[in-house]
Amino acid sequence: MRFKASIQNISTFTKLTASLNSLGPLAWVKLSDDQVCFTIIPEQGTQVWAVLSIDTIFETYTVQSAANNVINLEVPLTSLNRALKSATNATSAQIRLTKKDNMPLLALTIVTASSSNSYSAFPTTSSGIDGGFGATPSEEFGANNRETIITQEIPVRVLAPDTVAGLHEPQCREPDVHIILPPLLQLKSVSDRFTKLALVGAKSGPGTVTSRTRLEMAANMHGCLKMAMKTDSMNISSVWTDLSNPELDPSQVAGGEIGISEHPSTRMKELGTADGRSEEGWATVRIDARDWGKVMSVGRLGGRVIACFCDEHALILYVYLPSDNGEDESVLTYYVSSYSA
Repeated sequence: MRFKASIQNISTFTKLTASLNSLGPLAWVKLSDDQVCFTIIPEQGTQVWAVLSIDTIFETYTVQSAANNVINLEVPLTSLNRALKSATNATSAQIRLTKKDNMPLLALTIVTASSSNSYSAFPTTSSGIDGGFGATPSEEFGANNRETIITQEIPVRVLAPDTVAGLHEPQCREPDVHIILPPLLQLKSVSDRFTKLALVGAKSGPGTVTSRTRLEMAANMHGCLKMAMKTDSMNISSVWTDLSNPELDPSQVAGGEIGISEHPSTRMKELGTADGRSEEGWATVRIDARDWGKVMSVGRLGGRVIACFCDEHALILYVYLPSDNGEDESVLTYYVSSYSA
């Protein structure tokens, strides 16, 4: 079993792990010849199934195993993200699967360089364990520059193929509405403001905080998105218009053109209006506001986001990461369950 790769986009990798870590402490990471998958399945809250092309994160990449060159790992995201943060200013970084005292770990080797006019001042060298990973620095010197090599060690667990064989993405019916969302950080700002107002109201009125921190999200097939929160003491909402409802691809819909004509979103398009004032044609979900705020943290990665609304059932977000060649090769899929009314 062998995995080794050089990281070409440390910033994206760091933001990705930070976003995923907000939803769960452990990730199932599947390494294969042509892609890297990160999956978060918490006991409660949003599930994430991320499929990344190799060049989204890595440059050189090697994976070998007896199981068709597939390696499954359980990775602590806090430790991985903390290690990646230390590589922010690195000139190069490599990650590999190895063992220490017969325990599997990911070793992140970081190389940094800085100019130096003196060779007499050596910084203190130390090693130890911090938050689940070890840091072992070393130094090399050249003409007028100093190169520092640091290896961060992240303990992991290797998962047997049988262990993950039963894990599958949630099954959802065809969405009633699909719409391209405005920037996620903008949505997060609004939802955070709603949540703060609800918490202030909860301190001065009856009821539980939990019941007061659920957002109602709705959208129609005329480019409208609505975010609302209702409590005993307030009723507040924001509406976005002139958004885009992407066309369905006949090759991706069962039945092709006929399937599109009978698709729930096609029927919903016959209802509602573009100004958002009509009460018809809306697909609605009710979600936990705090969980939603964590989901929205993926907005730091940029990219296009399509939201699929299954009325009163679930909200599925497809976050397409930008790529150098302009194609959508990597996608993070978020499954958010709806609460009953």
